[in-house]
Amino acid sequence: GEVYRAHDPRLRRDVAIKVISRALASDAVTVDRFIREAISASALNHPNVVTIYETGDTANGRYIAMELVQGMTLREVLRDGLDPEQARDIGRQVAEALAVAHGAQIVHRDVKPENVMVREDGYVKVLDFGLARVERVEREGVTVSFATGSGLVIGTIGYMSPEQAQGEPVTAASDVFSLGVVLYEALTGQHPFPASSALGVLHAI
Repeated sequence: GEVYRAHDPRLRRDVAIKVISRALASDAVTVDRFIREAISASALNHPNVVTIYETGDTANGRYIAMELVQGMTLREVLRDGLDPEQARDIGRQVAEALAVAHGAQIVHRDVKPENVMVREDGYVKVLDFGLARVERVEREGVTVSFATGSGLVIGTIGYMSPEQAQGEPVTAASDVFSLGVVLYEALTGQHPFPASSALGVLHAI
């Protein structure tokens, strides 16, 4: 997707608008993940999870309107380095957000520094539930279920759990593993599974 800063004139606030890129607007898998992101994140009510305002369709395609987070991604923050207290505080906030998701039977499946925003005041927001596995989400009396094909590997290679990398079923433990990789990077400044290729990283994991 592509994300734009926009202004809501009715509520007089700035928001983030995420739209499916035109090149992928007709791709069924992309549209499914887009809908999944909106449903997953909107099912969670927690200050460390980005707030979804609405989703819909326009002549230019499907969109999600969400909270505008002022700050930097954790990836950008890591370039300047973190002290142990900062790393602990960020890790705690991400863990709390994931705990709420897991309590709602939602597994994020793509926990990585790019999907964690750190506001200017140090507050953390977990983003992008587009790859989330939702077992059951009750919304307005409707049960929505999502499933992926057997053996399908989905996620970001450097942050996958062993079972995720092998295309096996994932649980909340997979997100915990990914968060561990993120914390390792935050504390040491390097990745725990260095390799010269993506395949090498998968083997190391």
